Amino acid sequence: MSLVTAILIGLLMGAVFGIALEKSRVFEPGVIVGQMQLRNFIMLKVFLTAVATGAVVLAVLNGFGLVKLAPKATLYGADIVGGLILGMGIALAGACPGTVMAQIGAGYRDAIVTLIGGIGGAVAYSYAEPGLSKTFLGASNGKLVLSSLLGIPFWVGALGLAILCVGILVVLERLFPSDRELGANVDGDLAPRDRAVPRSVAVAR
Repeated sequence: MSLVTAILIGLLMGAVFGIALEKSRVFEPGVIVGQMQLRNFIMLKVFLTAVATGAVVLAVLNGFGLVKLAPKATLYGADIVGGLILGMGIALAGACPGTVMAQIGAGYRDAIVTLIGGIGGAVAYSYAEPGLSKTFLGASNGKLVLSSLLGIPFWVGALGLAILCVGILVVLERLFPSDRELGANVDGDLAPRDRAVPRSVAVAR
């Protein structure tokens, strides 16, 4: 694959991803913060849908021998510490690396500050990584793949994961219907019932 082709495919995939984020409203700060506060579950539903879809696609491609998986080594300390730092940043900023560009495109000016901070953090990490890799954050016991631990083919484990995700989605949707979680402004900010915005009333001619 040539560099130009790779760039074009990347741009196309980015456009599809951005459209999906906008239509699902997951890029809205209210939706993101609401998920971190366990006030709504729109973000979790979308992510579970993505995981289920990706698992099925990978199961098919790997099952037919079209792709070869190359999982990275599991870094337990780095995953836990990095996940906590990332989660705190998402909760404070109301954005994550996957949504900040969509927020900028939608007109959220404060997302520009988040983007600058993210780029600064990435640059700082690139300089700190050699030293951090020599601490407990760089410790690893090798690759951790669930299907290998269970002694089953990857495609079987991937399809099982997809089924599990779909089951969780069904339960979440029954308990927390999406149309009730978007809020009056379709941004995930749920107003108290006594302050809910009344529906427009048709004016009699």
